[in-house]
Amino acid sequence: MSALDRALGAFYGLALGDALGMPTQSLSRAQIKQRFGAITALEDAGADQPIAPNMPKGSITDDTEQAILVGQLLIDGNGQIEPSVLAQRLIKWEAVMQAKGSQDLLGPSTKRAIEMILAGHSPEEAGRYGTTNGAAMRITPVGIAADVADPERFIEAVVQACQVTHNTTLGISSAAAVAAVVSAGINGMDLGEALHLGMQMAQQAEGHGHWVAGGRIASRISWARSISVDSDKAMLADLLYDVIGTSVASQESVVVSFALAQQVAVGEMSAFEALCMAASLGGDTDTIAAILGAMLGACLGMQSWPAELIERVKKVNDLDLEPLVQGLLALR
Repeated sequence: MSALDRALGAFYGLALGDALGMPTQSLSRAQIKQRFGAITALEDAGADQPIAPNMPKGSITDDTEQAILVGQLLIDGNGQIEPSVLAQRLIKWEAVMQAKGSQDLLGPSTKRAIEMILAGHSPEEAGRYGTTNGAAMRITPVGIAADVADPERFIEAVVQACQVTHNTTLGISSAAAVAAVVSAGINGMDLGEALHLGMQMAQQAEGHGHWVAGGRIASRISWARSISVDSDKAMLADLLYDVIGTSVASQESVVVSFALAQQVAVGEMSAFEALCMAASLGGDTDTIAAILGAMLGACLGMQSWPAELIERVKKVNDLDLEPLVQGLLALR
């Protein structure tokens, strides 16, 4: 499997996870069961989907769109992201979304940071309250462009991408964990080892950003990877939803993605089954499934995703990620 195949597996895995979770995002687990049973394929969003009403099956959301935006910035900046340019691009992106009538706008941390920048605060200051999963959901291109084999430069790249919106211990360490798994996967590391490296990078990265209270990302990932339910998938889903949690808090949603990736690593489920479970959980389903898809795709390649579903996502969103991914690999 080539580095290109793994990198495409990561970015298309992100898009597929995002699209699977689109109709269920911000619904409770009970609501999802009532409307869909369980997610096993791409579904249309109903008229009463609170964030993406009436979106056709296969549609992507902010997770993929903002990852593409970050990828483009990396290529334009030859591997560097200028925090103020990132802020401006995100403001523009939200304006386009609003014009479309979409409810899929900037998350709470990103919104607050951008309001601070518009009010004249520095980018470093603006991100000091960002603890949610926004940085982790759009970090995949950094994992493709930066090689985790050089940890210091790698963490520097992650910090740069997080700083303007998520300049906190939780925001940065959760993004570093996800990016490290993607980067390790592209280097050919197997999934279990890559998840372990993700935990280690979360630990190394938490020396950056403003300290905020909350369960430590590395410790929670380590614990989530030790969950064992003897193939009882319903029990696993209960545990993830009830005990770890599926909110936008990075120490919930990002940790749930690692718990599900671990189930794939130990052979309890396939990559696609894990994405479907993520999309069926309730809460921030599109982001959990997008992060999970990126990590699994980087380690397992494009072959882990059903080709007809990838084609559907490409067609519905007019998506061709290959030039972007090749540009990011060239930076690597």
